[in-house]
This record gives sequence, C-alpha cells and structure tokens, in this order.
Amino acid sequence: MGNKKRSPFYDNSLLLLGITFCLWGITFIDQNTPNWNLTLNHGIKPKVLTGILGIFTAPLIHINYSHLIGNTIPFMALAGIVLMNGRKKFIFTSIFCALFAGIGIWIFGADGSIHTGSSTLIFSYLGFILVQAWLVRSLLTGLLALLSVSLYGTLLLTLLIDQDGISWHGHIFGLLGGLIAAILITQSPAKKKRKAIIKID
Repeated sequence: MGNKKRSPFYDNSLLLLGITFCLWGITFIDQNTPNWNLTLNHGIKPKVLTGILGIFTAPLIHINYSHLIGNTIPFMALAGIVLMNGRKKFIFTSIFCALFAGIGIWIFGADGSIHTGSSTLIFSYLGFILVQAWLVRSLLTGLLALLSVSLYGTLLLTLLIDQDGISWHGHIFGLLGGLIAAILITQSPAKKKRKAIIKID
C-alpha cells in the first residue's frame, strides 16, 4: 500500500498548535525562572537602539498568563483562517506583519515604553481577512470576514480608546501590516483576468 497523503487541515492544525505551544512554553519558562524577565530584556523599546532586537522577539512574549490567555483564542481562530490560504502565505503574512508592526512601534511608540505580545499578529490576521474578502469577493471569504468581525470586531475599539497597558501602536501597525500583506499576495478576480488575457495574447 502506498503512503496516504495527509490533508492540509492536519498539517495546518499541527503548525498552529505548535506555535501556540511555543507561546505557552515561553511564558511558562519566563514566569517560573527567577531573575528572568523576557519583557524587560526582549520587548520592543521605542527609539532605543538595543530595543530593535525586540522587533523579532516581542510577538512571542507575554507579560503574564492573563495576557497570554487573552491572546490565545483570538490568535488561534484568526491564524487558522489565514492558514486556509496555505502555509507559505501564512508564514509570509506572519513574518511580514511582525516586522512591519515592530518597526512601526520602534519608530512611533512612546519613549520609555516596552511592547510585547501576539496581539500585533492578531490584528494583522484580522486586517488580512477583511482585505482578502474585499479583493476576492467570494462567498467563503465574505463569510469568514463576517465571522471574524462578529467574534473579534470589538478589538478594533482599542484603536480608538487609549488604555494604559494596551499597545495601540502595535494594534494599528499590525492591522496596517495585515492590509498590506493581503494586497501583496491575494489574487483578486481582476488580477486573474488580466493574467489570462496576457497569456491568451
């Protein structure tokens, strides 16, 4: 008997669970290791040269379990929807948005602040899903966008209300990164039509 090909859903689920396990593992180690503060040492510190390194690590770090729990379900739900586009597009979107948001935070964030958490990616995925629905205009993408807004649309209110402890810079630059990523990699019907015309000619 030949090897049965695994379904993309299975592989996507493993990837998503693996990332989530890493987030929890990092927080567990951080919270249970004396004299170890990942937020202080590896968060994004705006306008501080050493804080640039946090651009690459901040999305993986949470200040406590409450912070992590609040991000886990939205992260898994929205990341799972983006993963439906394929692992390559998901990985590109995640890396691009993490860098885009991180750079935005470092340049425009408040002096003396430290930014961490996967909420930048959560907003990135939400922005990606919304723009993808607008570009593709299919029933599936429309329903997924509607579901995402129904479940997590209230997150957008953090862009309008300045709250202590909430990185609205991370949220808005994460959202913008998701919008841009969707535009870069989503094949809209108009783009597909133009390609078809070029091939026919």
